[in-house]
Amino acid sequence: MEKAISPYSFTNMLIFFIPLGFSASLTAITHLIINGTLSRADHAEVVIASYAIALSLFGIIERPVLVFRQTCSALVKNEASFRLLSSVFIQVSLLIFVMCALIGYTPLGHFTFVHLFNTDETMLASVTSTFRVITFVIFFSGLRCLYQGIIINHFETKWVTIGVVVRLFGMFLVAYYFVWSGHVNHSIVGAIIFLTGMAIECIISVWRGHRIVKREMKRREPAVEKRDIYAFYTPLVFYLSFQTVIIPVIYAFLGNIKDAQTGMASFAMALSITNLVLSFFMYTHQIVLQFFKENRRAVIQCVIVFSIVPSLLLAFLCYSPAGIWFMMNVMGTNLALAESSLAVLQFFILKTFLFPWVDFFGGILMLHKNTKSMVAPQVYNLAAVTISSFLLVQFVPHLNGSAGAIAASLGEMVGLLVVMRVVFHLRKRKGGHPETVV
Repeated sequence: MEKAISPYSFTNMLIFFIPLGFSASLTAITHLIINGTLSRADHAEVVIASYAIALSLFGIIERPVLVFRQTCSALVKNEASFRLLSSVFIQVSLLIFVMCALIGYTPLGHFTFVHLFNTDETMLASVTSTFRVITFVIFFSGLRCLYQGIIINHFETKWVTIGVVVRLFGMFLVAYYFVWSGHVNHSIVGAIIFLTGMAIECIISVWRGHRIVKREMKRREPAVEKRDIYAFYTPLVFYLSFQTVIIPVIYAFLGNIKDAQTGMASFAMALSITNLVLSFFMYTHQIVLQFFKENRRAVIQCVIVFSIVPSLLLAFLCYSPAGIWFMMNVMGTNLALAESSLAVLQFFILKTFLFPWVDFFGGILMLHKNTKSMVAPQVYNLAAVTISSFLLVQFVPHLNGSAGAIAASLGEMVGLLVVMRVVFHLRKRKGGHPETVV
């Protein structure tokens, strides 16, 4: 009877989660808009591959500022703790800008792109110029994450969705201008569209988050110390950084296949679609942070749904005529690229099934401020991806982009097994108390 009247029911969780899910899905459309625009270039494979390489490196470097969303959501309860976390954000952002400047304007960039990403010398100038522009996304991305943590904590998740909707509208207008004017033959166009959208979302998140801080966070609560912030934040950065390294590692190996440009382009297209399908469920850890202690059964029910639905959606796209239609009419690809991208997409179905469970167990560790235990599963994931990518490229090179999708799914499986082991080991150590772990 108590569960029936609980404010933390399955329905309440969906009301909280659905706006977050929509915002994440709409965010994934970011890359569909960009790839769809670049696919209209004269040499689409080269342009898309150049943008994908620059974006992959950017994703690694950007990761530390994205962590401020989870850190703020888990630790910030009053204005004083928010100000303290903001000071940490400024320090981290400045450090990242320096790192990006070294890559974009010194020989370090040449070494990174050519030797670590196997970038063709003919693509190097395009990749470097694209990275220089995309670097400016970091500040806007980090600032909106900082304030979105506040918005999520106060259950105003609709404002996250509103910010993304306006962002996409702005990106669409910019993309339409480039297509209309015929200036889509350079990968830097993708970076400009991305930067415009992120700036728009940042402005909306800061506006709403600042109002919450000033009006609703005056209550007195135990102060958060700087060491508490770093104890939570630092391991999470390593965890998510290892997660982000996975895709660039795959691109590095795909650079060694026979038809590298087509293989990388098809993998990039398939990955963007996978992220679109899976993205609705990428805030699973927030369900855990906000509701797990009150109603763990309903949280687990949510995760079961989050695991099955995206896998079915991806399977429908892969094995029905809708796939070719979507690739050619929505993504704007030619028939050859559409077929190769769908072939890669089939091997991402396993990843979409496993990811929500990985995020669920990670959310449990975040809930109990045990983020240091999240690093090992991601290390094993990366190791599995690296080894499998090497073996697939060496022994079955005809798989082309599909080798990357297989490696990504195998890595996700290994990561899930390890994080499950970590959580259940923690349960044993805690005596199996139902309110501490699964």
